[in-house]
Amino acid sequence: MANLPPLARFQPRLQQDLREYSRDRLLKDIGAGLTVGIVALPLAMAFAIASGLPPQAGLWTAIIAGFIIAAFGGTSVQIGGPAGAFIVIVYGIVERHGVGGLLVSTLCAGVLLFVMGLLRLGVLVRFVPVSVVIGFTNGIAVLIGLSQLRDALGLQVTKMPADFFGILHAVGGALSTVNPYAVALAGLCVLGLFVWPRLWATDSAFRQRLDTLEGVSALRATSRLPAPVVALVTLSLLAWALEWPVETIGSRFGGIPQSLPALAWPDVSWQTVRQLVTPTLTIALLGAIESLLCARVADQLHGGRKHDPNQELMAQGIANAVVPFIGGMPATGTIARTVTNIRSGATSGVAGMVHAATLAAIVLLAAPLARHVPLAVLAGILLFVAWNMGEWHEFARLKHFSHHYRLMLLSTFAVTVVFDLTVAVELGLVLAVVLFVRRQSSLFRVTLHQTGPQRIEAHLYGSLFFGAVTKLDPLIQAVEAAEAGVQVHLDARHLMLLDTTGLDALTGLHDAIERRGGRLVIEHLHEQPLSLMRRTGFLSRLGGWSPLPPAA
Repeated sequence: MANLPPLARFQPRLQQDLREYSRDRLLKDIGAGLTVGIVALPLAMAFAIASGLPPQAGLWTAIIAGFIIAAFGGTSVQIGGPAGAFIVIVYGIVERHGVGGLLVSTLCAGVLLFVMGLLRLGVLVRFVPVSVVIGFTNGIAVLIGLSQLRDALGLQVTKMPADFFGILHAVGGALSTVNPYAVALAGLCVLGLFVWPRLWATDSAFRQRLDTLEGVSALRATSRLPAPVVALVTLSLLAWALEWPVETIGSRFGGIPQSLPALAWPDVSWQTVRQLVTPTLTIALLGAIESLLCARVADQLHGGRKHDPNQELMAQGIANAVVPFIGGMPATGTIARTVTNIRSGATSGVAGMVHAATLAAIVLLAAPLARHVPLAVLAGILLFVAWNMGEWHEFARLKHFSHHYRLMLLSTFAVTVVFDLTVAVELGLVLAVVLFVRRQSSLFRVTLHQTGPQRIEAHLYGSLFFGAVTKLDPLIQAVEAAEAGVQVHLDARHLMLLDTTGLDALTGLHDAIERRGGRLVIEHLHEQPLSLMRRTGFLSRLGGWSPLPPAA
């Protein structure tokens, strides 16, 4: 037990931030929280609907999980809630295991995330290769875009499949039912989301012209409104005023309840948990990667203290363990809302808590208005999210990288789109390990110098491990071809690492030399190979050895 690493301390970043808090910081946090709360409104509804859940599932997840992550997280400015990356995962779980299965998977993933943070495993998430992350991120973006075609085109499809080919088949079979009004709303939404920020940019011709006019301060004030909110309100009013025949939140879900969520007890049993191991691991892994990547982005933009990855995982774990009891969905750190929070002047987790309170107030006071929101508008918002989510420029840059990098990125992307995210991540990690082993084994080499019929000198370079042991075969063959009493001197000053398989290969070399009546001497050993040889008793069998002399 004494050799076990210490557990992580539960020390939320908010606790540290409040020690040096001020009225000025409070006002900044309130302003940022109000802004990001409004931004989160359409996204939370859209993510839930796209995941096969009612809109209130996304709203209350954003409220409850957002508050918990802000209060207990390891960053000062990260905003938590439902994320686009979970859409494909959640939709697939709901289709295969029902909403009950989703609740159990989310609860178990929350426990797993907390344990990962407690055991200080947050740093391990950083070991996932960037090519794998980019591959499955772009793949998820493609699937999100495809999943929104039903509502964006107004297609008469009873239930969208979760798999790639199923989506294509369903959409292709229903193209005759395209609703031009839905297409118009989705198109105007995407166009508006692209144009609105550029329209109000300080260097835009429109903004410069507006600044020269008088009496337009009210119009100029609208520049602070988030583009998704502007699109949601204006296009919902347009569709309502013109009585366009499009599907809305009210027509599909009956609206959003204007009340607190009812408590739901997940049906947790050992049999259920066993069936949901893969979905649970997927939610936990994706949640950990998304939240810590988002935290790194927040570190770069905010310029404050670096995030605590273990504390962040514990907060994510608590949030995901709680939201199933109110019928919620998985939550993680969200890059778009976090960036909005930072740019709005947030200084601490108080902003995230205000964001949650803002959302709760909107739901409790204005929920009936949501029934008029066209689903085509929410689909347009998600199409825009999918476009921004994908790092499409990385495909153009592939020609600058190695074949290994291209293979990992493209295979992860293809498997994510065509098969399953879980399989894609597993394949990406396996490929990363295999290709790393191949690369490292190619770097190990042995140079031979036979200075006489009974003397062989060899130099070892690199890492002698399970993937490189065959590189010793020429040395063993030289020993077997030498005269009896052969003396072999290995210069290990460039041998940086030795594993047990490599040591077993050296043992085989030593035995071959002994059978010839000779002896093996290893010189200039680094600390790691020397330590392994000493612990296994291999040093005592050698004809001689020496450590690497200290640097002058």
